[in-house]
Amino acid sequence: MDVGVKVDNTELTKIRLVRRFVESQDPSSKEEDDLTIRRFLRARDLDVEKASAMFLKYLKWRRSFVPNGSISLSQIPNELAHDKAFTQGRDKQGRPIFVVFGRNHFQNKHGLDEFKRYVVYLLDKLCASMPPGQEKFLGIAELKGWGYSNSDVRGYISALSILQDYYPERLGKFFIVHAPYIFMKIWQIIYPFIDNKTKKKIVFVDNNKVKSTLLEDIDESQLPEIYGGKLPLVSVQDSN
Repeated sequence: MDVGVKVDNTELTKIRLVRRFVESQDPSSKEEDDLTIRRFLRARDLDVEKASAMFLKYLKWRRSFVPNGSISLSQIPNELAHDKAFTQGRDKQGRPIFVVFGRNHFQNKHGLDEFKRYVVYLLDKLCASMPPGQEKFLGIAELKGWGYSNSDVRGYISALSILQDYYPERLGKFFIVHAPYIFMKIWQIIYPFIDNKTKKKIVFVDNNKVKSTLLEDIDESQLPEIYGGKLPLVSVQDSN
């Protein structure tokens, strides 16, 4: 376990149980740290059997979907061209902040694979930017200008599945701002695919209280300029 991270005895015991079982099934899991295993345990309410199954599924997926260990920019050119995801700043808890612009997302005419790679690229970038002791990030979905041409239900559900199945306990909070009425029809389709833990982290923000709501979690010095803060947005591929 990493220095400076507190883990109670119950979690520590269960981490060891998961590790022992998973390593017997997949020796490559020895490379994963205890904090990663703990996230899968917490995602399954400390159920060792369920967490182990989830973790093994993750390891298999990672080898198959990200065989080189990371997604390169050359694998996601069409998604990058839409300039829809930005990362900049940290919230009051030190969680990296990302902003996605719904109006800049369109269904990929070549299928879902490139978009899935783009989602993994973004999530990996966020995880790599976390300071020591931090495991979560904060997201903002900016939906001003969102319309039916952006209603890629299959893409949204795929992104949600990647987040929930392979990056458990990474999302700290997710603000949805300036959501138009027509978005709520799509939301009704997506909502059943969201697990209960994730649902609790999603906040729809009143149009008249965007800045004040965001400032509850983010200092003005770290708030994106588009919300009245001090930080300019930096596209995900240009962020550190």
